[in-house]
Amino acid sequence: MNLSDIGNTTNKRFERMLLWREKHINERYFILLLSLIIGIVAALVAILLKKMIHGIQHILFLNANEYNFLFLILPIIGIFLTGLFVRYVVRDNISHGVTRVLSSLSQRKSRIKPHNMWSSIIASSITIGFGGSVGAESPIVLTGAAIGSNLGRVFRMEQRTLMLLVGCGAAGAIAGIFKAPITGLVFVVEVLLLDLTLSSILPLLVTSVASASTAYIFTGTEAMFSFTQTDPFAIERLPYIFLLGVVCGLVSLYFSKTMFSFEGKMKKLPTYRRKFAVSSVILSLLIFLFPPLYGEGYNTINTLLSGQYGTLLEGSIFEPFADSYWMVFGFLFLILLTKVFASVATNSGGGCGGLFAPTLFIGSITGFCYAYVVNYFPFLNAYLPNKNYALLGMAGLMAGVMHAPLTGVFLIAELTGGYNLFLPLMLVCLTSYGTIRIFMPHSIYSLRLAEEGKLLTHQKDKAVLTLMSLENVIETDFEPVTPSMSLGDVVKVIAVSHRNMFPVLNEEGQFLGIVQLDNIRNIMFRPELYDRFKVNKIMIIPPAKIKTSMSMEAIMRVFDDTKAWNLPVVDDDGKYMGFVSKSKIFNSYREVLVETFVGD
Repeated sequence: MNLSDIGNTTNKRFERMLLWREKHINERYFILLLSLIIGIVAALVAILLKKMIHGIQHILFLNANEYNFLFLILPIIGIFLTGLFVRYVVRDNISHGVTRVLSSLSQRKSRIKPHNMWSSIIASSITIGFGGSVGAESPIVLTGAAIGSNLGRVFRMEQRTLMLLVGCGAAGAIAGIFKAPITGLVFVVEVLLLDLTLSSILPLLVTSVASASTAYIFTGTEAMFSFTQTDPFAIERLPYIFLLGVVCGLVSLYFSKTMFSFEGKMKKLPTYRRKFAVSSVILSLLIFLFPPLYGEGYNTINTLLSGQYGTLLEGSIFEPFADSYWMVFGFLFLILLTKVFASVATNSGGGCGGLFAPTLFIGSITGFCYAYVVNYFPFLNAYLPNKNYALLGMAGLMAGVMHAPLTGVFLIAELTGGYNLFLPLMLVCLTSYGTIRIFMPHSIYSLRLAEEGKLLTHQKDKAVLTLMSLENVIETDFEPVTPSMSLGDVVKVIAVSHRNMFPVLNEEGQFLGIVQLDNIRNIMFRPELYDRFKVNKIMIIPPAKIKTSMSMEAIMRVFDDTKAWNLPVVDDDGKYMGFVSKSKIFNSYREVLVETFVGD
């Protein structure tokens, strides 16, 4: 038996299994079963990624004495190896994991490439293991979403179910890597903008609980960060809580704007070699000067939460000044400012990583520095526990950078067990979110898609338009005419056409105007006028033209503004592509609405 016969036999068996499943297992129960599988697999993958990162770091520093010297070279080696892996093995862009998941939900019908189930794990473990200043969470979210997408495609799931399984994969990834089941569920709703309905909440819960439980079994039940609350929340500190929220919102704005600006400048560098060279210099120098920038930074967070902040200067050139109050503050403040550059340099140079860890890292330093400064001035008569405010700062930055206040609250509560600080956590997150919303309507993940009109939102009208494609509503069965044709020639075209509109094109196929049947009805039955009138005399210019680069939401605005029923479609060079009509858009709208949302 050859390979072809084996493949055919396997396909037939799988088809029989699908038929058996459809006959004996209810669709709803089968989705729950898939959700359970996704949760377990996502947790195992998250655990594997963490083990790989820590294993690489352990090997690299097994017999190391000069850490600073290694900080100069290891991150460069890491992004170089990752770049080679992505360029020659993966051969696809795997950066910005959460943004790619959002894009797949909005534009690719929830289809994520199979290689994303493993490529991000390998690439991010190399990057972070060698000291890249990014996090592992966004890659694992992309991995989990890819697992959900491809598992759903294997079992021929419909579009609505595929979207749900992608959300389950992302929820399982977050729940597994953080051991935070509630956060996994909330993250899908707030960050991935997936509607939470009666039919979707149960699969998401199953995935999150299964993933977190699997993580508990293999890694224990202790929280990710060690935090013991020794100073309870006092109501007289309420104004400082609100002010911290504002500070977190402004720091989130700095982080987001600086990241977009610096990323844009790095992309403009003409060659990969130059990008790698610039990124390497920035990354190695920053980590050499500020060792806490090495890797994810979770050790630094634990140090701040334990109150042993003086040890952060160890191994740096600033260690001799560790006893100076303002030197410690200046050191941490510089780390806060430079973390964004280290993260962008890591990814721009060829590395692979996300923003969860940098956000939590900057948040902890923001909260700590805020309390550190307030406590220095005795006239304020306010003692703010440093470690409590480091915790609150983490939640505030998460809420601000990701535009996800609930995710910030539950993530920090579950990561640290700091449930007694629930009220201040909510206050900081809401204030931070409200502050950054004044300046940025979209999160760091969704801004690019929103600018391109490709962002799926909780508003169903906009969501349906986002999921629709112009290619699916263009009608091309219109008979074209040329400007030099006579009325008699046009009548001959009308005789073989079933349309009442005719595009006028030049020799290059560029659109010039239209001839409408209603406009020539009074002369088309008078043969004596056939040679007298030419197309260039009877054609009209439509009220607007649709470009192929426009989003469906922009196209609907054009229809609303012009009150037209049919409009021509041209490419950016003015070449005629077809017509699009309101009736076709409405029919497609109803189809997408039923396919994606109806039945929830």
